[in-house]
Amino acid sequence: MAESRDERAREAWDAAASVVDPEIPCVTVVDLGILRDVRVENSTAVASLTPTYSGCPAQFAIEHAVKEALQKKGFHAKIRRVLDPPWTTDWITREGREKLRLEGIAPPGHVSENSRELFQNRRVACPRCGSEKSERLSEFGSTACKAQYRCLACTEPFEYFKCI
Repeated sequence: MAESRDERAREAWDAAASVVDPEIPCVTVVDLGILRDVRVENSTAVASLTPTYSGCPAQFAIEHAVKEALQKKGFHAKIRRVLDPPWTTDWITREGREKLRLEGIAPPGHVSENSRELFQNRRVACPRCGSEKSERLSEFGSTACKAQYRCLACTEPFEYFKCI
């Protein structure tokens, strides 16, 4: 019986973990570090998700997609929104960072405790050629969580996933 419960728990985790970010579909909710836990209680799967930041338009779409993925596997599904501790870009996995880079999006650096750094231009390596000679073109890219940069070495534009 315990093995059956473990199998169902793994099935629920795998279903939730397969959900991609609708704004950045190269990464999953696991890659982003926002899927915190999935517990199965009887026939209900409860997925715990931490939003990337308040006001993210993808938050509700992600919650809906996780719920739908669980329901497709035969679970009653509930979403538990976890706000503490708040999400940080440091939670993006190594695999997630590499997926971003391969998609042409510079992954975020690590979050600093130094509040002065929040307002400085950050050195951002080009995801295509690796050069740190880049310039910010716009504080916002295709989504609010990304900024638009241009590499001064290879001249290619690229987006940078901002640190939070």
